[in-house]
Amino acid sequence: MMLAQYSTGIFPSPKINPRERALEWPLLIAMVALMVIGAIFIYSASTATDPTSRLYLRQIFFYVVGVVAAAVLCLVDYATIARWATVFYWATILLLAAVFVVGTKRFGATRWIDLGFFQFQPSEFAKLAFIVMQANYLSRPIEELRSPGVFLRSLGLTLLPFVLILKEPDLGSALLFFPMGLVMMFVAGTPPKFLLRFLSGAGLLIILLLVDILFAPPRWQIKLEDYQRHRLLVYFGKDFAQRDATPAERQRARELQRQKSYNVDQALISVGSGGLTGKGWRQGTQNSLGYLPRAVAHNDFIFSVIAEEKGFLGSVTVLTLYGLVLFIGIKIAGQARDRLGKLLAVGVVTLVFSHVFINIGMNIRLMPVTGIPLPLLSYGGSSVLCSLIAIGILQNVHIYRRSY
Repeated sequence: MMLAQYSTGIFPSPKINPRERALEWPLLIAMVALMVIGAIFIYSASTATDPTSRLYLRQIFFYVVGVVAAAVLCLVDYATIARWATVFYWATILLLAAVFVVGTKRFGATRWIDLGFFQFQPSEFAKLAFIVMQANYLSRPIEELRSPGVFLRSLGLTLLPFVLILKEPDLGSALLFFPMGLVMMFVAGTPPKFLLRFLSGAGLLIILLLVDILFAPPRWQIKLEDYQRHRLLVYFGKDFAQRDATPAERQRARELQRQKSYNVDQALISVGSGGLTGKGWRQGTQNSLGYLPRAVAHNDFIFSVIAEEKGFLGSVTVLTLYGLVLFIGIKIAGQARDRLGKLLAVGVVTLVFSHVFINIGMNIRLMPVTGIPLPLLSYGGSSVLCSLIAIGILQNVHIYRRSY
């Protein structure tokens, strides 16, 4: 009735107050602050041992491209974007499959498509496409969400990119799809009993896998990539040598263990040596003397560089900025006009939180090393673009929260 009255002109169509449509400025400020910090410390990390490095300039270029992409995204109502959810999702699935055909192998994994000027990583964009697809799929009447079939199809949307990314292999990125998918299902109104059954089964499987990796004899162990098994052994502090190893085998195992734990050990030393205020920008000895390896200092372990050079206060500043982004994201989800907007915001918040928690956790040895980048701080074009587009999605939901 009310919609009919609007359409016939009895009542004017509701309009968005310009103040209500304004951008979420605290979110923009936090985003800009993180980009400035990222550029400054990528410069410090990359030029400490190579003064000719221009990685920070490439990072700034990706910042600019990402900001433009996020701004363009905000010109279109998120409901319109969601209509293309299926196209986005299956396009990224095809790209994930294409990695196995035309992908570039680096560090023992095939995760990138070499475009010449840019190493494109489809798994980063798959996360965003999945959020849009899952939000669109779950934006249905609450009664339908009580159907086991709807839950299983939603789970299938989660499992498909998980399996493809796991095969690259990239276990860290693959696992991120489950917190995103399950949190979005919970917020949408999926019956808790469905989620609890899945979590119980998944938890049991993880326990069995860890027992197998840590305690089973080699010939009984589940097949894993060597680097994945080594990272778990390092995280749990397990000896690489078998119980019946000869002295020579034990010596080789200990040497291998020192090699595999070197990065995380040096990262932990970097964090701990920063003290309250740090050693000063570009004055960190772990970084400048190369103890924190150059290959990882500017990406996976950028937080360690910040902690060493700016100390506890610098670390708290970074955490505060991320906390602001997450808090504003939750507020935007609460103010969204519909379930679609709420789920998009919740998906982005879960993605950002997972990245921050895992990356900083591995820098201080609370989490195993997984190669998950720190949003807007770690060097990487795909990661930067997707982080800024994700923030653009939050702004989009905020801007159009009062439109009908």
